[in-house]
Amino acid sequence: MPDQPIRRKRMTAERWVELLTTALDVMREVGYEALTMEAVAVRARCSKATLYRIWRGKPQMIVAALYATRRVDTGAIDTGTLRGDLLALCGQLVADVQRDTELLAALAHAVLIDPELASAMRTSLVEPESAALDGFVDRAVQRGELAARPAAAEFLPQLMFVALMARPLTEGAFLDMDYATRYIDLVIMPALLTNCPVVPPSFES
Repeated sequence: MPDQPIRRKRMTAERWVELLTTALDVMREVGYEALTMEAVAVRARCSKATLYRIWRGKPQMIVAALYATRRVDTGAIDTGTLRGDLLALCGQLVADVQRDTELLAALAHAVLIDPELASAMRTSLVEPESAALDGFVDRAVQRGELAARPAAAEFLPQLMFVALMARPLTEGAFLDMDYATRYIDLVIMPALLTNCPVVPPSFES
């Protein structure tokens, strides 16, 4: 009857994940710039209005998809040592490295030209992961592994991101645990164990 409210089916958790996974599948095929809500709706067998009822637009949908389907749980890592925490994180990254590398590569250009996407990714993904990495360092200071918070800790998120993204470009291979272990032992740990900031050289004669 016209005066009765329309009842909508409640979306199940399985259907929610299916929508988000479909969005990522379409993005991998066509790229972020060419991705449309309509294309996702067609592939997911739902109406475009359904997607817009859940997400304001494409940036929010993709960030939600990245968050919901992520395999890495940095906040749950606590091995008792700083090196162990970093190795455990790399173990999670390696478990699904090809998928994650491809997704980040697909978004790399879009983040530069879409401020809304960049903001959503920083708020929902980058900042929580950076906070968890800060926790690694803070616990190391509390345990006495580090005498104080090192200056290099500011760049720890960037260093971990480089480990994931740079190897396909420089060596034509994805991150693996052998590479990750050497990277942590030869690059990250020496940087964090050095508490004195680097003094730039003087150019005065």
